[in-house]
Amino acid sequence: MSTPLRFIRQDVQSMHAYAIQHSVGMVKLDAMENPFSLSPALQAELGHRLGQVAINRYPGARIDDLKAALARYIDLPRGHSLMLGNGSDELISLLAMACDVPGAKILAPEPGFVMYAMSAQLQGLSYIGVPLTADFELDEVAMSRAIAQHEPAIVYLAYPNNPTANLWDDAVIRRLIAQVTAYGGLVVMDEAYQPFSSRSWLDEIRRDPNANAHVLLMRTLSKFGLAGIRLGYLVGPTALVHEVDKLRPPYNVSVLNAECALFALEHADVFAVQAATIRGEREQLFKALQQLPGVTVYVSDANMMLVRFAAPQGDTDSAASHVFAAIKARQVLVKNVSKMHPLLANCLRLTVGTPDENAQLLAALTSALS
Repeated sequence: MSTPLRFIRQDVQSMHAYAIQHSVGMVKLDAMENPFSLSPALQAELGHRLGQVAINRYPGARIDDLKAALARYIDLPRGHSLMLGNGSDELISLLAMACDVPGAKILAPEPGFVMYAMSAQLQGLSYIGVPLTADFELDEVAMSRAIAQHEPAIVYLAYPNNPTANLWDDAVIRRLIAQVTAYGGLVVMDEAYQPFSSRSWLDEIRRDPNANAHVLLMRTLSKFGLAGIRLGYLVGPTALVHEVDKLRPPYNVSVLNAECALFALEHADVFAVQAATIRGEREQLFKALQQLPGVTVYVSDANMMLVRFAAPQGDTDSAASHVFAAIKARQVLVKNVSKMHPLLANCLRLTVGTPDENAQLLAALTSALS
């Protein structure tokens, strides 16, 4: 019997779609968004600019203006170029497509960003996940062994990592980059949370460009404060970016997205103040979480925190699930990551919000734990 699903890949039919939680009426602390909106004056200014955009035309030179503005903003290293993506997700998909040669593999530490594995699967590449240590550091021996065995086309290193929010040891990263470079592989440094981080690999690229000749650096404006416009960018040696850019759809970034991003970069000082506020709130939230009974909170270099809740021995997720349900009932929404990976047993991921949102979170947690 014929079916309209006949030619839909079986592995796709067996997949689960990326889940997005309903958040209407909730204190939304589940998606690592910047919680601050623009001032009324800036909203009006942006609205006026967007109203003048030629939406009847395909994106043109304004996209080049955005690339030039981003290059100035990050002080693009000499010999490097920049390409735009419809969020980091599209860039991850394009990288998998670019490296889809027979036998190619993608490798990343776990737990990590789910799109690394998903992009490999959808493109037909093998994916190798290498567990972090119990304290969420890179397991250098295991990583090195897996790299030697599989010689992956791409190794992803999130800096800082999602959902653990930590930065890994730079010396370890340098040695792994050297190992991957030796056989011609690529290392992608994913800096989605750069506005909140104490370090950036871009400084390492400037310091030693030769050692980072096989490194691509990926960022997004989502955490900068523009999650709604879906704009990511990839930085790397010009010849390498040129090849990946061939796969980019010609009009992947809309004129409205580009104009929003240009507007934000012109007001980068406003977003820098927001990021500083979030970093300050992160420190206050960290200290407050440390005072709660049965709670282990991990050091963060991002705008999120990983928190583990005490549970009876052998109980893998009920403590986190109980707390998640209890605070959701109090209209506070976070991310339950306790089933994503064994290392995340009884863990929730909390986005750092506004002072008021963080106060509501702490009140809900205190009530749930009592």
